Formats: sequence, C-alpha cells, structure tokens
Amino acid sequence: MITDGFLFLTVLLLIAAGLGLLEKYSGWRLFTILPGIVLLYFGVMLASSLGLWSQTDSIRATYSAVRNNLLPAMIFLMLLKSDLRAIAHLGPRMLGAFFTAVVTIMLGFVITFALFHRWLEPDSWKTFAALSGSWMGGTGNMAAIQSALDVPDSRMGYTLLMDSIDYAIWVMILLALVPFAGLFNRWTKADSSLLAKAGERLAVQQDDKAVTQLNLLVLLSLSFLVSAVSQQLASLLPTTAFLTTMTWTILLVTLAGVLAAMTRLGKLAGSVELSQIMLLVIIALIASRADFADLAKAPIYVTAGLMILCIHGVLMALVAKLFRLDLFTCGVASLANIGGVASAPILAAAYSKALIPVGVLMAMLGYVVGTAGGLLVGKMLSWLA
Repeated sequence: MITDGFLFLTVLLLIAAGLGLLEKYSGWRLFTILPGIVLLYFGVMLASSLGLWSQTDSIRATYSAVRNNLLPAMIFLMLLKSDLRAIAHLGPRMLGAFFTAVVTIMLGFVITFALFHRWLEPDSWKTFAALSGSWMGGTGNMAAIQSALDVPDSRMGYTLLMDSIDYAIWVMILLALVPFAGLFNRWTKADSSLLAKAGERLAVQQDDKAVTQLNLLVLLSLSFLVSAVSQQLASLLPTTAFLTTMTWTILLVTLAGVLAAMTRLGKLAGSVELSQIMLLVIIALIASRADFADLAKAPIYVTAGLMILCIHGVLMALVAKLFRLDLFTCGVASLANIGGVASAPILAAAYSKALIPVGVLMAMLGYVVGTAGGLLVGKMLSWLA
C-alpha cells in the first residue's frame, strides 16, 4: 500500500501515461467509445477502490498542494486561445445563438434538478453544477467548478458518467441531423446562404510553427505565477458561503487568461499541450478519492442528463423558429457548449470545411463563459435543494 505523497503522485502520472500509450498504439475500440479522460478517472478509481494507497498525511498534503495550485494555472493556459477580438467576428446571429444555447442549457439544469432532486443526495446540486461547467465550455471548467464549490470527489464519477454517455448520444444526434438541414431551414425560414462566406472570412489564430523548450518554460512559469498571485489576491477579498476564496481565485485567473489571450502570449505554441497535461493530473487526483461503491445511483443521473439535453434541444428549436436560425448555427452553438473544441469543429466540418473556424471560435467562447455560467447554475440549484 502506498503511503508516500510523491510516490502516490508518480503512480497517478504512470496510470495517465499508460492509458495514453494504450490509446495511441493498442487500437482498442474502447477508446472510440469512451474519452481517454473518462477511462483515466475510472482507472484511478479502480486503483483507489482496491486500496492501492491510503489517505496518509503525506498523500493528503500532496493532493491539496498539487490540485489547488495546478488548477488555476491550467485555467489560465486554457484561456490563452480565447481571443475575444477574433470571437467577435462571428457576428451577432452566431453569438446570439451561442448565448441562447447557454441559457437553454441552464434552464435544462434548473428544470431537471427541480424534478429529480428528491431522489438524490442532499448535495447532488453540486454534481449538477460541475456538469454544467463542462456543458458550458469543457472539462477544464468542470474541474474549476468542482474546486470552487467543493464538490465531493466521490460525486465526480456521476458527473463524468453523465458527461461522457449523454454527450456521446447528443453528438450522434446532431451529426445524424446534418442531412436534414435543408428541411429544418425551410421550417424555420432561415437564410443560410451567408454561412460559407462567413466561414471563409474567419481566420483561426495560428500558433508558432513548433512547440519549443523556451515556449514551454515561459508558459509554465507564467501560469504558476498567475496561480500564485491570484490565490494571494483572493485571500484578501471578502467571502460568503458561496463565494469562497477558491471561487475568487478562479474568477481572477479567468480574467487574467482572457486579457492575456489578446496579447502575443495567446500565439505561443504549447499552452494547449501543457493545459491538457495539467487537466489529466487534476482528474486523476479527483478520482484518487473516489470508490465504485459511490456510483449506486448512476442510472438516475444519466437519465437526468438526457432530460437536460432534451429540454435544451426543444428550446433551441423553438428559438430557431422564432428568429429564423439555421440548423448549422443551432447545432454548432449547442456543441460548442456541450462538447467544446473537441467536437464543435467536427460538426462544423460535416456541413462544410470552410465553416470549421466558426466551430473553433464558438468553442473558445465556451471556455470564457463556462466557469461563470456553472457558478450561476450552482447558485440556482442550491436554492432548489
């Protein structure tokens, strides 16, 4: 049994690296069904359930130090590609569709939780709040909400199950609807003739040609500095039961990342790679305190996730009819929130390769609004609980 903090962290990294190698070289179909990050969570959870380590003082100290300091650094790096000036070029209709998707997802969470919470644990609103962070920007926002609201690590298994299973179903539905775009657009009376031209006008920010050692050193040191300074500033700000010091830290880091994205730092190659490594470490740390016995109510949570998506989909269709929005705009706006940069460009490409930049920029906007949106959802759900 592992009792040393450094060895504990080393084992988590080895599990993450091992799964990465399996995904790249094994060809197992499992990796096409479940994202690697979900398999990492359940792989580490299995190790925890088997008692591979115990919660000693050394392990608890390592867990807190690494997670609390790495999370703000990761958020800063993730936001470096979210240049608001480029996002503004999407135009009012596409931005309006994106924020409509945000609002309808929030309503889906509120309505669903109001119906389901009586069958769930008293603090289940935190699980839904963490998921809302992911469905309004990505897994990085989910980790931020989990830390800001102090969501129990044991509950994050439900969040990731909903995120992977329900999200996969939603992606399949949106891709299956592509051939029916013409029919949908005639129903809404949408004019989609300008979409291709809009996509060609948009230029996605280009990174430097290669990730260099200097780039990585600059980005790593700066992200750590932003993390440290944000935590110090947050400790000086007033707190409430909901607006904690960690919440302030995340909000400050988000602001720093958005501002830095509009400078030359946003063009440095390596921020995506570094932030993804940090995310893997954070997810592994969260899973290290979970146990399979904590997933007894998984079917209820997965069903609730599907209801959230159904409410969101119906409301988006009604808004599309009212404002004459086309299926591409609605679908990419939806997936930019629920799937993020990993899937919104894929859906955009299913319509036209010229529209890929639209999917990328919408997903980048999701990174910016996801944390704040998730916190707002959490506040509303806490009132219902």
